[in-house]
Amino acid sequence: MRRTLQHPARIVPLAFLGVIAIGTVLLLLPVSTRGPGSASFMTALFTAASAICTTGLSPVDAATYWSDFGHVMIALLTQVGGYGIATMATLLGLLVSQRLGLRSRLMARAETSSGLALGEVRTVLVLAAVVMLASEAVIATIVAGRLWLAYDMPLGSAIWEGVFNAIQAFNNSGFSLRSDGLFGFVGDWWICVPLALGVIIGGLGVPVLYELFHELRRPSAWSTHTRLTVWGSLVLLAAGFATVLVFEWTNPGTLGPLSVTQKILAAFVQGTIPRSGGFNTVDYGAMDADTTTLITGLMFIGGGSASTAGGVKVTTFFLLAYVIWTEVRGERDVVVGRRRIAEATQRQATSVALLGVATVAAGTSGLLALSEGVSMDRALFEVTSAFSTAGITVGLTPELSRPGQLVLIVLMFIGRVGPIAVAAALALNTRHRLYRYPEERPIVG
Repeated sequence: MRRTLQHPARIVPLAFLGVIAIGTVLLLLPVSTRGPGSASFMTALFTAASAICTTGLSPVDAATYWSDFGHVMIALLTQVGGYGIATMATLLGLLVSQRLGLRSRLMARAETSSGLALGEVRTVLVLAAVVMLASEAVIATIVAGRLWLAYDMPLGSAIWEGVFNAIQAFNNSGFSLRSDGLFGFVGDWWICVPLALGVIIGGLGVPVLYELFHELRRPSAWSTHTRLTVWGSLVLLAAGFATVLVFEWTNPGTLGPLSVTQKILAAFVQGTIPRSGGFNTVDYGAMDADTTTLITGLMFIGGGSASTAGGVKVTTFFLLAYVIWTEVRGERDVVVGRRRIAEATQRQATSVALLGVATVAAGTSGLLALSEGVSMDRALFEVTSAFSTAGITVGLTPELSRPGQLVLIVLMFIGRVGPIAVAAALALNTRHRLYRYPEERPIVG
């Protein structure tokens, strides 16, 4: 038992299971709900798992079902989940780097300018807390001020809603204190832009933010990880924005009735949020099939490694893109920014991506088998949202039976801790045989 708990690939899942259990108990208290009695076990478990996994999916109307105490618990669980995943992922990455040989460690040290080392655990923890709290404070101030001044909301209520939304934004979750989410703010730049920027910043990850703080003016000095994350995120944000704007421009259920400036803002929000945010200012269920297909892909990719975002991660996706490009060109080494990518890293990226595909496929099949009358596209969207912890929905989650909701709970948990646990397990369980078998080349493709 002691050896099991000491393995880094097992610490993260066990820690999150423990916090989910605590959150479930807290949400089962009668004081957590507005109505008489307490929440059902499945509702409390689903909500706790969704908050800890920074997802935002809910089987009930979270705005009206939970009391003020329940909303506070959801905010705290989201904060704990986001902070925990950011710090644990960063520390696991540092631990993995220390398992490398001296030569590899020196090369890695020369490649990165972040300066983070395993002995700087306190630096990682403090940095994550400072970035998180500072970002949330700025977002909360802007949103609360806007609600107070422009919407005549009482100051106390405005501050609480600003704080709650800021926590949800930075931690890439999607719970809301309003039944219609952010529909009422579809054209409000002062509300939508800060929340979208919070999702972007929270989705970059602690290592990237640390490095950008020191080397923002020298992109040439960025590590390969930071380059893939920053430039890859910009590409995905541009693709999401352009796709939503073009495909939904005349859709009467989404952008059609809006003005030009409102369409631009709504497209920016909807192109940003699917990366793992959870907020929405238009109805995803009313979007065209082409748009939801791209959004499903964006959700699956997710955000940066060691961030509050989910998915298989930006670095994984673009690293595999470089692998494919290298193979097409017939080159021997995969090179990113004058750095050769180790074959072990390529295998890890392939494993994480394929395991992600297998998980989504299995979850979709399970949801279709357990739920009658659910279409394939709706099931795939909801499953991908749960696995990537994006939290956006086409309205399917409340309609699911308990077994169907249990499938989403498992997917949220796997999506939140799975990629990190798998990557750490692959990196730490490295064995070298003292012999090699003869090489053979089977036909591929």
